[in-house]
Amino acid sequence: MTDSDRLRRADRAIWGTIGLIGLAVIAATFLTPLRIEWRSFTAPVSCGAFIAAAAWFYRSVRNEPRLAAVLTSTAQIIAFAAVGAPLSYLAATAGFPLQDALFDSWDRAWLHLDWTPLMQMIAERPNLRLVLMVAYSSFAIQTVTTVFALGVAGHFSRLTTFIVAFAATTLITIAVSAVFPAVGPWVFLDLHPAMTNGFLPTSSSSWPVFLGLRDGTFHTINGMNSEGIITFPSLHAALGILFAAALWRVRGIKWAALVLNTLMLVATPAYGSHYFIDVIAGVLLAALCWIAAARLFGADQAATEDVAAASRSSAGVAAADASIAQA
Repeated sequence: MTDSDRLRRADRAIWGTIGLIGLAVIAATFLTPLRIEWRSFTAPVSCGAFIAAAAWFYRSVRNEPRLAAVLTSTAQIIAFAAVGAPLSYLAATAGFPLQDALFDSWDRAWLHLDWTPLMQMIAERPNLRLVLMVAYSSFAIQTVTTVFALGVAGHFSRLTTFIVAFAATTLITIAVSAVFPAVGPWVFLDLHPAMTNGFLPTSSSSWPVFLGLRDGTFHTINGMNSEGIITFPSLHAALGILFAAALWRVRGIKWAALVLNTLMLVATPAYGSHYFIDVIAGVLLAALCWIAAARLFGADQAATEDVAAASRSSAGVAAADASIAQA
């Protein structure tokens, strides 16, 4: 099988997976109180379809493979996000017991880290808060940048590996979060903005949605502006590893990606209201998914080396968070 055949098969598998998830979400609305806000899917569906059509044009008519690769992967990301977020909402309705006490005990017993001093330390340093907020909020921009950089550079196998690993990591994270749900340390420890100089995690807007899905008071599935409600494993941390690993072979970008994603990992406990163990679990999951995707579709013999390089960003995170928490 040639590389082109392998990449075409990967594209079909990605689109097939997206379609199956969409059907599963629709079917689930007949079995649960959740309802789909169909109008909210108009923008992502129409935008994704237009970009996919443009990708077909530049692949089949104009024969511009780099532009076609960028457009195809962009359409896949848009479509996957549109069905993936509703899937996480369905997972939250599973009703398994919250595991916050367990995760908090792991942080304290295994990592000897205390979340509360970390929050207080960050809250007292506005410049640090700004840097970490920018890094944590770079998720969407990094997704677009990674797809664009890999496509333009002609790293087609690497781009496919990234999309497959992105989807696999997200789906596994959603499945794990259904069985091991958690609301996060901010709510579990009953912290208040007054205790942290008015600081409030970016993820605070997701708490009413997550709790409403669990107690049955929230029923709407949206295609746009869905909240990130997953605590364990941390999807932010996982994707930080995937971004850095994917861009590690792109000249002029790899070091910037490594630094930015190191900061994103450091920011994740505070701005995402995550336990430290969430970050570690996310990093390990991303590493496994990247290696598996590279071997299946990427034809990249250096997958392990790339993950090792990207994981340098996570190696210092625990130490950095420990020093912050103990400051």
